[in-house]
Amino acid sequence: MSGGPGQRPEAAPGVVYSAALLDLVGCPDHLGWLRREGAVSDDTDVRAIYVDHRVGSPGELERRLAFWTSSSSGPHRTLLLGGSRSGKSAEAELRLMAHPDVTYVATGVGDASDAEWTARIEAHRRRRPDWWETLETSDLADALASATGAVLVDGVGSWVAAVMTETDAWDEPSRVQGRIEELVAAWRGTSARVVAVSDEVGMSLVPTTPVGRAFRDVLGSVNQRLAAESEDVALVVAGRVMELP
Repeated sequence: MSGGPGQRPEAAPGVVYSAALLDLVGCPDHLGWLRREGAVSDDTDVRAIYVDHRVGSPGELERRLAFWTSSSSGPHRTLLLGGSRSGKSAEAELRLMAHPDVTYVATGVGDASDAEWTARIEAHRRRRPDWWETLETSDLADALASATGAVLVDGVGSWVAAVMTETDAWDEPSRVQGRIEELVAAWRGTSARVVAVSDEVGMSLVPTTPVGRAFRDVLGSVNQRLAAESEDVALVVAGRVMELP
């Protein structure tokens, strides 16, 4: 099967294609949909066509194709770190665009009275394929333990803020330790393909308040714990990705 630039060729009912020539640069999520429909299998020869200025370099194309055309099975854990507006969420979504079964775990629940926050959430939703499932929860350990397919966690920083509030740990950060241990165990034991986004908070000025320092210290510790249990860790800066050994 094939299609022109930006086109999304329909799958014929009951047909599993031996080869698929697709505009992966423009529509990587369409590969995920074809896999979801059963039209593309692990034996299908998937090739990218209409490769143009939409991808910056041959190296970047090769990097993206590695995510989209390789095996999508788990367990596999990826931690993406970055500052605010670094592009880390977009990078997480890009890595899972061609997966047929994705659960988006939102750890920060929106506030309808906050127009700016609501706009951010809506922008994220528009980027995601409409067949992705969304789960809003702070019980991240349970979500990972029960997950199948792929999971995108956005993000670990919001989770830390939520559980510190739930455990009344802002004045005594040690109260959150039990929840951290549950998360690390679930991260280590998950059978899913997981990509998690987290804030890198250790590169700016020392927070001037005890609450700010508590959050920074807890999140920094959680990032280290998850990174130690991950197959891939990367730092995202200005939309550019640096893989960390």
